[in-house]
Amino acid sequence: MKTTVSERISIDPRICHGKPVVTGTRVPVGNVVGALSAGQSTASVLEDYPTLTEADVQACLAFASRLAQFEMSVA
Repeated sequence: MKTTVSERISIDPRICHGKPVVTGTRVPVGNVVGALSAGQSTASVLEDYPTLTEADVQACLAFASRLAQFEMSVA
């Protein structure tokens, strides 16, 4: 069952073991965010993953931001 996280990010257990990917690709969000956090520029990431657009890269960052804001409620 595919879960659409946003227009550009989806999760499907049949693709990349259920990791979040850029929709329509097998490029994991973690790879994109990891490259950026390691100092790669957006242009460099786009060279490494030519199927992606700048909007895809921004969607990956937005997804990571939402995950970083996760709060667990203590009951």
